[in-house]
Amino acid sequence: MYSMLEKYKPCYRSLITLGIPIIIGQLGSIITGFADTIMVGQHSTEELAAASFVNNIINAFIILGTGFSFNLTPLIGMNLARRKHIAIGAWLKNSLAANLTTTLLLLTILTMVYLHLNALHQPQEIMPLIRPYFLISLISIVFVMAANSFRQFVEGIANPSISMWVLLAGNLLNVAGNYLLIYGKGGLPEMGLLGAGISTLLSRIVMLLLFVAVFLRRHSYRKGFALSRINSASWKTLNAIGWPIGLQQGLEAATFCITAIMVGWIGKLELAAHQIAITVSLISFTIYLGLGSAVAIRTSYFKSAGDWDMVRKITLAGIHLALVVVALVCAFLYFSQSWLGYLFTNDEAVIRVVKILLPILMLYQLGDSIQIILTNALRGLADVSVIMLISLIANFAIAIPSGYLLGFVLDCGVAGLWFAFPISFVCSVVMLSWRTRQQVGRHLHPSLR
Repeated sequence: MYSMLEKYKPCYRSLITLGIPIIIGQLGSIITGFADTIMVGQHSTEELAAASFVNNIINAFIILGTGFSFNLTPLIGMNLARRKHIAIGAWLKNSLAANLTTTLLLLTILTMVYLHLNALHQPQEIMPLIRPYFLISLISIVFVMAANSFRQFVEGIANPSISMWVLLAGNLLNVAGNYLLIYGKGGLPEMGLLGAGISTLLSRIVMLLLFVAVFLRRHSYRKGFALSRINSASWKTLNAIGWPIGLQQGLEAATFCITAIMVGWIGKLELAAHQIAITVSLISFTIYLGLGSAVAIRTSYFKSAGDWDMVRKITLAGIHLALVVVALVCAFLYFSQSWLGYLFTNDEAVIRVVKILLPILMLYQLGDSIQIILTNALRGLADVSVIMLISLIANFAIAIPSGYLLGFVLDCGVAGLWFAFPISFVCSVVMLSWRTRQQVGRHLHPSLR
């Protein structure tokens, strides 16, 4: 076993070096989400339930948009391997244009959702809290999408530590803003949930400005940006890569969004518990996603260099590292079941529901981790159309119907709705494994297959 793992050491080192700054930066966002949920939950259970509903809807669209912005990763990797810095600046400019059109589409859809909130049949006592928080969260999407292009640029040119510091700075600002605006400190009015939304919006504006400042200090890339034109050929290429990735991530996020809506049909206590469990789950998801981003960057590079053996090794090394994280996450969740819920709320009824959901959260770690690594390996190879199809099958054909069947038809309640997640993740892993072996295997020398 040791001799087998020895050959992966350079891959582990490469992924850890690239992945840790990405993970730390993303964990900053998640820790901020932790802080948001804790502060809002301590303010009131009703606000926690309202935050659960809005965040699950808004985040589904943000995740879709973030996935779309990943269209830049393989293009940067390809041009970086050939030292074409001017071309990278040109692709960034066209990426911003493509992201703008996508942002307008997302805002249009979410505005329609806002105008028809009553049709989603959420508890009426939280609707006055939902509406203003939804609007402020809607506005912040504009700044998230613009920042994502610059973030992909920074991480794609192998400078993820810069991205880490930008994200940490923005998220620290968000935590401070939460404290001031949720509870009304420093002479400011006590705004509760709406204050959390305003704080998040301000922090996202600051992060965008910081990413732009970093870009402006990169002369060769800036030159390519200034000299290039937005053109239909580049726009089409970015959309051809971005939409399958965005829809793949969006379909999975939509599954959690639709699940949150169905949880709301059960009651506000279950909706509050759902928000707590989702917030906890985002920590492990973020670590897997950070490793996955590193895998995408390296597979893109080695594909451009024609080294398919390294593409295979990087993918397997990513899975090995993800499995180590799975073991650590499950150990933490197992030993924290008795007290974790109290970090977010003192409502015993909500905490009882949280304790039901945590074992299911442990159960789906294995499938979630491997599917993220395989998805990002294929993303680095720009093989994105099949990813979208697999996500459609796993989430809409399997997860949502299974959740409804278990939750309502078989009357398992919120536990049944959540149990659909590990079922869909396992199905996704099976399909993604087949596709990865197919794509990499056909390029390998027969002696390496």
